[in-house]
Amino acid sequence: MKVFQKGFNFSQDGPGNRLVYHVAGCNMHCRWCSNPEGMQIRGTETEYTPEDIVKEAISCKMMFFDGGGVTFTGGEATLDAKELIATLKGLKDAGINTALETNGTSPHLLEIALHLDHLMMDFKHHDDEKLLTYTGMSGETIRANYEALCKGGFPCHIRIPLIYEFNGDAAKGIANYLSQHDTRNITFELLRYHEYGREKWQDAYGITDGFITDEVFDQFIREMERCGLHCINT
Repeated sequence: MKVFQKGFNFSQDGPGNRLVYHVAGCNMHCRWCSNPEGMQIRGTETEYTPEDIVKEAISCKMMFFDGGGVTFTGGEATLDAKELIATLKGLKDAGINTALETNGTSPHLLEIALHLDHLMMDFKHHDDEKLLTYTGMSGETIRANYEALCKGGFPCHIRIPLIYEFNGDAAKGIANYLSQHDTRNITFELLRYHEYGREKWQDAYGITDGFITDEVFDQFIREMERCGLHCINT
């Protein structure tokens, strides 16, 4: 597992105080990515085996207060599903809380979810043309995973990043799609666009009109409520 950044965050990447591993490499190329340095493997990352991470996490157990533990994010940590699953199994055997932040594209996501206490998955858009243009991938596997998680009753927290030029006009379509499935174990969160990672881009930054107005944000809230989708703020 190639890690380009790690550190502790409190209540940002799952509950409590968490040791967060940013795994290098991503199969999406989102124009607004706040960690563009993790999109590709650059050869400067630190290599960890599952045993390395479990050993390090055990040594940090006293820091996992308020329900904390270990979170994997990216990049996209699911690209090496076999390595990730082995690591998660080791952490669970050691009694350590596990969490994953993912773009939802892994065909192995349900298997990975079996070893997670917290699953946080992006749902950026229901429209494949928009997704291809702004992320480089279609949403076929993402939708399949979302539907399988709903059907299987897996607890999952769905995050919807709101970028005006990308999905600012899609409140009704996104809410209608998400509500077609059993969401009793699903929570949702709307994330306003920000430019925290803009200065890290070596290529030209890909968003020119990203900020969401209060009016548009309120429209998303209304559509989610209309469809009976449970929104929370973290």
